Amino acid sequence: MNRADVYRTASGMIFRVTRSPDGHLSVDVLVEGAWQAGRTQMIGLRLTEGTRRLTDQQVARLID
Repeated sequence: MNRADVYRTASGMIFRVTRSPDGHLSVDVLVEGAWQAGRTQMIGLRLTEGTRRLTDQQVARLID
């Protein structure tokens, strides 16, 4: 099962990092209510000061 964590940067960009069971990471960016593939270089943004991991409830409100 893939695991996804969703983050919001200080500038307001929302992205998710998905980890597959074998450790592969992928990035998607939320654009106008839809997830679009992002660059894998964006993975480092989750560690940047000002970036926050969103709760499941916050994520649910994003795509309603």
